[in-house]
Amino acid sequence: MDNHIHLALNASDRSYFAILKKEVHAMAVAGGLPEKRIAELDIIVAEIVTNLVKHAGGGQVLAKLIEENGKQGIELISIDNGPGMTDVTRMVADGVSTKNTLGNGLGAIKRLSDVFQIYSMKNWGTVILVRVFDKTSTAKKFKTEIRSVIIPKPGETESGDDFYSIVDKDYVKLFLGDGLGHGPEAAKAVQAAGNAFMECPHTDPVDIIRYINLAVKRTRGMVGTVAVFDLASKKWRICGVGNIITKVLSPGNSKSYLTYNGIIGLNVPNTLSAQEIPHEDGQYILMSSDGLKTRWDTSRYTSIMRYDLSILCASLIKDFARLTDDMSAVACKINL
Repeated sequence: MDNHIHLALNASDRSYFAILKKEVHAMAVAGGLPEKRIAELDIIVAEIVTNLVKHAGGGQVLAKLIEENGKQGIELISIDNGPGMTDVTRMVADGVSTKNTLGNGLGAIKRLSDVFQIYSMKNWGTVILVRVFDKTSTAKKFKTEIRSVIIPKPGETESGDDFYSIVDKDYVKLFLGDGLGHGPEAAKAVQAAGNAFMECPHTDPVDIIRYINLAVKRTRGMVGTVAVFDLASKKWRICGVGNIITKVLSPGNSKSYLTYNGIIGLNVPNTLSAQEIPHEDGQYILMSSDGLKTRWDTSRYTSIMRYDLSILCASLIKDFARLTDDMSAVACKINL
Protein backbone atom coordinates (compact mmCIF):
# COMPACT_ATOMS: atom_id res chain seq x y z
CA MET A 1 0.00 0.00 0.00
CA ASP A 2 1.33 3.41 -0.97
CA ASN A 3 -0.63 6.58 -0.28
CA HIS A 4 -0.01 9.74 -2.26
CA ILE A 5 -1.51 12.03 0.36
CA HIS A 6 -0.02 12.87 3.75
CA LEU A 7 -2.29 13.05 6.76
CA ALA A 8 -1.55 16.35 8.53
CA LEU A 9 -1.70 16.03 12.32
CA ASN A 10 -1.67 18.94 14.76
CA ALA A 11 0.99 18.81 17.47
CA SER A 12 0.67 22.37 18.74
CA ASP A 13 0.27 21.25 22.36
CA ARG A 14 -0.08 18.15 24.53
CA SER A 15 -3.86 18.01 24.17
CA TYR A 16 -3.40 16.66 20.62
CA PHE A 17 -0.90 13.94 21.51
CA ALA A 18 -3.37 11.11 22.14
CA ILE A 19 -5.20 11.74 18.86
CA LEU A 20 -1.96 11.99 16.89
CA LYS A 21 -0.52 8.80 18.33
CA LYS A 22 -3.78 6.92 17.72
CA GLU A 23 -3.95 8.07 14.07
CA VAL A 24 -0.38 7.02 13.28
CA HIS A 25 -0.80 3.69 15.10
CA ALA A 26 -3.99 2.95 13.12
CA MET A 27 -2.25 3.85 9.87
CA ALA A 28 0.60 1.45 10.65
CA VAL A 29 -1.85 -1.34 11.44
CA ALA A 30 -3.72 -0.68 8.19
CA GLY A 31 -0.40 -0.80 6.34
CA GLY A 32 0.34 -4.27 7.65
CA LEU A 33 3.41 -3.46 9.72
CA PRO A 34 4.30 -6.20 12.24
CA GLU A 35 3.61 -5.65 15.94
CA LYS A 36 7.28 -5.15 16.83
CA ARG A 37 7.71 -2.37 14.26
CA ILE A 38 4.45 -0.74 15.31
CA ALA A 39 5.62 -0.72 18.93
CA GLU A 40 8.87 0.93 17.86
CA LEU A 41 6.90 3.40 15.76
CA ASP A 42 4.82 4.29 18.82
CA ILE A 43 8.05 5.21 20.64
CA ILE A 44 9.23 7.30 17.69
CA VAL A 45 5.95 9.23 17.58
CA ALA A 46 6.04 9.84 21.32
CA GLU A 47 9.57 11.23 21.10
CA ILE A 48 8.74 13.41 18.09
CA VAL A 49 5.71 15.07 19.66
CA THR A 50 7.47 15.52 23.00
CA ASN A 51 10.35 17.26 21.26
CA LEU A 52 7.98 19.47 19.29
CA VAL A 53 6.35 20.88 22.40
CA LYS A 54 9.47 21.02 24.59
CA HIS A 55 11.83 22.59 22.11
CA ALA A 56 9.74 24.26 19.40
CA GLY A 57 6.50 25.29 21.07
CA GLY A 58 4.54 22.79 18.95
CA GLY A 59 4.35 21.94 15.29
CA GLN A 60 2.87 19.51 12.82
CA VAL A 61 3.40 15.85 11.91
CA LEU A 62 2.72 14.53 8.41
CA ALA A 63 2.15 10.80 7.95
CA LYS A 64 1.54 8.49 5.00
CA LEU A 65 1.94 4.84 4.04
CA ILE A 66 4.74 4.10 1.59
CA GLU A 67 6.20 1.20 -0.39
CA GLU A 68 9.81 0.92 -1.49
CA ASN A 69 11.59 -2.11 -2.98
CA GLY A 70 8.73 -4.37 -1.97
CA LYS A 71 8.80 -3.18 1.65
CA GLN A 72 5.74 -1.62 3.24
CA GLY A 73 6.30 1.27 5.58
CA ILE A 74 5.21 4.59 6.99
CA GLU A 75 6.74 8.01 6.50
CA LEU A 76 6.63 10.70 9.18
CA ILE A 77 7.68 14.31 8.67
CA SER A 78 7.85 16.62 11.68
CA ILE A 79 7.72 20.35 10.94
CA ASP A 80 8.18 23.24 13.35
CA ASN A 81 8.96 26.95 13.39
CA GLY A 82 11.06 26.80 16.52
CA PRO A 83 14.53 28.21 17.19
CA GLY A 84 16.27 25.52 15.14
CA MET A 85 19.53 23.73 15.90
CA THR A 86 23.03 25.05 15.32
CA ASP A 87 24.69 21.62 15.71
CA VAL A 88 22.37 18.79 14.64
CA THR A 89 24.99 16.06 15.06
CA ARG A 90 25.58 17.03 18.69
CA MET A 91 21.84 17.16 19.49
CA VAL A 92 21.29 13.64 18.13
CA ALA A 93 23.94 12.25 20.46
CA ASP A 94 22.53 10.58 23.59
CA GLY A 95 22.79 12.60 26.78
CA VAL A 96 22.63 16.01 25.11
CA SER A 97 19.69 18.14 26.18
CA THR A 98 18.79 21.82 26.37
CA LYS A 99 15.82 21.20 28.68
CA ASN A 100 17.36 19.30 31.63
CA THR A 101 16.04 15.94 30.39
CA LEU A 102 17.93 12.67 29.77
CA GLY A 103 18.63 13.77 26.20
CA ASN A 104 17.81 10.43 24.57
CA GLY A 105 14.92 11.53 22.30
CA LEU A 106 16.55 12.15 18.91
CA GLY A 107 19.00 9.30 19.46
CA ALA A 108 16.14 6.90 20.13
CA ILE A 109 14.31 8.04 17.00
CA LYS A 110 17.45 7.48 14.92
CA ARG A 111 18.07 3.99 16.32
CA LEU A 112 14.50 2.83 15.69
CA SER A 113 14.14 4.33 12.19
CA ASP A 114 15.19 2.88 8.85
CA VAL A 115 15.56 6.41 7.46
CA PHE A 116 16.26 9.36 9.72
CA GLN A 117 17.24 12.87 8.66
CA ILE A 118 17.09 16.28 10.31
CA TYR A 119 17.27 19.60 8.49
CA SER A 120 17.44 22.64 10.73
CA MET A 121 18.46 26.29 10.56
CA LYS A 122 18.79 28.79 13.38
CA ASN A 123 15.70 31.01 13.76
CA TRP A 124 13.92 29.04 11.00
CA GLY A 125 12.89 25.76 12.54
CA THR A 126 13.38 22.07 11.95
CA VAL A 127 12.15 19.35 9.60
CA ILE A 128 12.63 15.73 10.69
CA LEU A 129 12.12 12.86 8.25
CA VAL A 130 11.52 9.31 9.49
CA ARG A 131 10.71 6.15 7.55
CA VAL A 132 9.93 2.82 9.22
CA PHE A 133 9.48 -0.33 7.14
CA ASP A 134 7.94 -3.71 7.92
CA LYS A 135 11.36 -5.29 7.48
CA THR A 136 14.60 -3.71 8.63
CA SER A 137 15.99 -1.71 5.76
CA THR A 138 18.97 0.49 5.06
CA ALA A 139 18.76 3.68 3.06
CA LYS A 140 19.38 3.01 -0.63
CA LYS A 141 20.61 5.51 -3.17
CA PHE A 142 18.17 5.55 -6.07
CA LYS A 143 19.18 6.49 -9.60
CA THR A 144 15.88 8.32 -9.81
CA GLU A 145 14.67 9.94 -6.60
CA ILE A 146 11.04 11.09 -6.63
CA ARG A 147 9.34 12.55 -3.56
CA SER A 148 6.12 14.41 -2.88
CA VAL A 149 4.31 16.07 -0.01
CA ILE A 150 0.58 16.55 -0.62
CA ILE A 151 -1.81 17.79 2.05
CA PRO A 152 -5.58 18.42 1.78
CA LYS A 153 -6.96 21.83 2.60
CA PRO A 154 -7.40 22.09 6.39
CA GLY A 155 -10.77 20.60 7.29
CA GLU A 156 -10.94 18.35 4.21
CA THR A 157 -10.36 14.60 4.21
CA GLU A 158 -9.75 14.28 0.45
CA SER A 159 -7.26 16.18 -1.67
CA GLY A 160 -7.91 17.76 -5.05
CA ASP A 161 -4.14 17.72 -5.61
CA ASP A 162 -2.43 14.46 -6.54
CA PHE A 163 0.80 13.24 -8.07
CA TYR A 164 1.66 10.22 -10.21
CA SER A 165 4.93 8.93 -11.63
CA ILE A 166 6.19 6.19 -13.92
CA VAL A 167 9.81 5.04 -14.13
CA ASP A 168 10.95 2.52 -16.72
CA LYS A 169 14.14 1.76 -18.64
CA ASP A 170 13.55 4.55 -21.17
CA TYR A 171 11.60 7.34 -19.47
CA VAL A 172 10.73 9.03 -16.20
CA LYS A 173 7.22 10.49 -16.36
CA LEU A 174 5.72 12.87 -13.80
CA PHE A 175 2.22 14.30 -13.52
CA LEU A 176 1.00 16.80 -10.93
CA GLY A 177 -2.70 17.65 -11.11
CA ASP A 178 -5.01 19.99 -9.23
CA GLY A 179 -8.77 19.49 -9.52
CA LEU A 180 -10.75 22.71 -9.61
CA GLY A 181 -11.72 23.79 -6.10
CA HIS A 182 -11.23 21.23 -3.34
CA GLY A 183 -13.03 18.37 -1.63
CA PRO A 184 -14.50 15.13 -3.10
CA GLU A 185 -15.35 16.45 -6.58
CA ALA A 186 -11.88 17.91 -7.04
CA ALA A 187 -10.42 14.60 -5.84
CA LYS A 188 -12.53 12.69 -8.40
CA ALA A 189 -11.21 14.88 -11.20
CA VAL A 190 -7.56 14.45 -10.32
CA GLN A 191 -7.94 10.71 -9.69
CA ALA A 192 -9.51 10.25 -13.14
CA ALA A 193 -6.59 12.21 -14.58
CA GLY A 194 -4.08 10.10 -12.65
CA ASN A 195 -5.62 6.86 -13.88
CA ALA A 196 -5.44 8.15 -17.45
CA PHE A 197 -1.80 9.17 -16.98
CA MET A 198 -0.84 5.75 -15.64
CA GLU A 199 -2.44 3.90 -18.58
CA CYS A 200 -1.45 6.38 -21.30
CA PRO A 201 0.82 4.76 -23.94
CA HIS A 202 2.34 8.06 -25.12
CA THR A 203 5.74 9.45 -24.19
CA ASP A 204 5.30 12.99 -25.47
CA PRO A 205 3.92 15.31 -22.73
CA VAL A 206 1.62 17.08 -25.22
CA ASP A 207 0.05 13.77 -26.23
CA ILE A 208 -0.27 12.79 -22.56
CA ILE A 209 -2.05 16.07 -21.70
CA ARG A 210 -4.51 15.51 -24.57
CA TYR A 211 -5.08 11.91 -23.46
CA ILE A 212 -5.83 13.11 -19.91
CA ASN A 213 -8.08 15.86 -21.30
CA LEU A 214 -10.39 13.28 -22.91
CA ALA A 215 -10.48 11.18 -19.73
CA VAL A 216 -11.64 13.99 -17.43
CA LYS A 217 -14.29 15.67 -19.61
CA ARG A 218 -17.09 14.42 -17.34
CA THR A 219 -15.46 15.85 -14.23
CA ARG A 220 -15.34 19.45 -13.02
CA GLY A 221 -11.96 19.85 -14.72
CA MET A 222 -8.47 20.50 -13.49
CA VAL A 223 -5.05 21.97 -14.17
CA GLY A 224 -1.94 19.87 -14.53
CA THR A 225 1.61 19.55 -15.81
CA VAL A 226 3.39 16.56 -17.34
CA ALA A 227 7.19 16.30 -17.34
CA VAL A 228 8.94 13.48 -19.21
CA PHE A 229 12.66 12.72 -19.00
CA ASP A 230 14.10 10.78 -21.93
CA LEU A 231 17.00 8.71 -20.60
CA ALA A 232 18.47 8.30 -24.09
CA SER A 233 18.54 11.98 -25.08
CA LYS A 234 18.99 13.14 -21.46
CA LYS A 235 16.37 15.86 -21.83
CA TRP A 236 13.27 16.94 -19.94
CA ARG A 237 10.17 17.74 -22.01
CA ILE A 238 7.44 19.62 -20.14
CA CYS A 239 3.88 20.65 -20.99
CA GLY A 240 1.20 22.01 -18.69
CA VAL A 241 -2.19 23.69 -18.67
CA GLY A 242 -3.13 25.97 -15.78
CA ASN A 243 -1.35 27.25 -12.73
CA ILE A 244 1.08 24.49 -11.76
CA ILE A 245 4.50 26.00 -11.01
CA THR A 246 7.41 24.01 -12.47
CA LYS A 247 11.10 24.85 -12.10
CA VAL A 248 14.16 22.95 -13.28
CA LEU A 249 17.08 23.85 -11.02
CA SER A 250 20.77 23.11 -11.10
CA PRO A 251 23.79 24.69 -9.42
CA GLY A 252 23.84 28.32 -10.55
CA ASN A 253 20.90 27.90 -12.94
CA SER A 254 17.10 28.09 -12.65
CA LYS A 255 14.55 27.67 -15.44
CA SER A 256 10.81 28.15 -14.96
CA TYR A 257 8.28 26.51 -17.26
CA LEU A 258 5.40 28.72 -18.46
CA THR A 259 2.12 26.82 -18.70
CA TYR A 260 -0.75 27.38 -21.13
CA ASN A 261 -3.96 29.05 -20.02
CA GLY A 262 -6.95 26.75 -19.85
CA ILE A 263 -8.63 23.94 -17.93
CA ILE A 264 -7.95 20.27 -18.67
CA GLY A 265 -11.29 18.63 -19.44
CA LEU A 266 -12.94 21.89 -20.49
CA ASN A 267 -10.82 24.14 -22.72
CA VAL A 268 -7.33 22.89 -23.54
CA PRO A 269 -5.68 25.07 -26.23
CA ASN A 270 -5.65 23.66 -29.77
CA THR A 271 -1.93 24.35 -30.05
CA LEU A 272 0.40 22.92 -27.42
CA SER A 273 4.12 22.40 -27.48
CA ALA A 274 6.62 20.99 -24.98
CA GLN A 275 9.60 22.89 -23.63
CA GLU A 276 12.89 20.99 -23.77
CA ILE A 277 15.50 21.32 -21.03
CA PRO A 278 18.76 19.31 -21.19
CA HIS A 279 20.09 17.48 -18.17
CA GLU A 280 22.90 18.95 -16.06
CA ASP A 281 24.80 17.49 -13.11
CA GLY A 282 23.05 18.26 -9.83
CA GLN A 283 19.80 19.12 -11.60
CA TYR A 284 16.36 18.55 -10.09
CA ILE A 285 12.81 19.43 -11.04
CA LEU A 286 10.30 20.96 -8.63
CA MET A 287 6.53 21.26 -9.12
CA SER A 288 3.85 22.81 -6.92
CA SER A 289 0.14 23.58 -7.05
CA ASP A 290 -1.39 26.97 -6.30
CA GLY A 291 -1.83 25.83 -2.72
CA LEU A 292 1.67 27.27 -2.36
CA LYS A 293 2.51 30.93 -2.86
CA THR A 294 3.95 31.45 -6.31
CA ARG A 295 7.20 33.13 -5.32
CA TRP A 296 8.76 30.22 -3.48
CA ASP A 297 12.53 30.10 -3.57
CA THR A 298 14.89 27.24 -2.72
CA SER A 299 18.03 29.37 -2.41
CA ARG A 300 17.20 30.13 1.24
CA TYR A 301 17.72 26.50 2.22
CA THR A 302 21.45 26.09 2.77
CA SER A 303 22.81 22.70 1.62
CA ILE A 304 19.31 21.18 1.48
CA MET A 305 20.10 19.17 -1.66
CA ARG A 306 22.33 16.94 0.48
CA TYR A 307 19.13 15.61 2.06
CA ASP A 308 16.24 13.43 0.94
CA LEU A 309 13.97 15.38 -1.42
CA SER A 310 11.06 14.96 1.01
CA ILE A 311 12.89 17.43 3.28
CA LEU A 312 12.85 20.00 0.46
CA CYS A 313 9.16 19.42 -0.32
CA ALA A 314 8.23 19.71 3.36
CA SER A 315 10.27 22.91 3.71
CA LEU A 316 8.37 24.51 0.81
CA ILE A 317 5.06 23.50 2.42
CA LYS A 318 6.28 24.88 5.76
CA ASP A 319 7.19 28.29 4.40
CA PHE A 320 4.83 28.88 1.47
CA ALA A 321 1.55 27.02 2.15
CA ARG A 322 -1.54 29.21 1.72
CA LEU A 323 -3.70 26.95 3.97
CA THR A 324 -6.77 27.95 1.90
CA ASP A 325 -6.50 25.10 -0.63
CA ASP A 326 -4.98 21.68 -1.14
CA MET A 327 -1.18 21.90 -1.09
CA SER A 328 1.42 19.94 -3.01
CA ALA A 329 5.16 20.03 -3.64
CA VAL A 330 6.93 17.44 -5.80
CA ALA A 331 10.64 16.95 -6.49
CA CYS A 332 12.59 14.64 -8.77
CA LYS A 333 16.34 14.17 -9.25
CA ILE A 334 17.89 11.84 -11.81
CA ASN A 335 21.47 10.74 -11.19
CA LEU A 336 23.06 9.78 -14.52
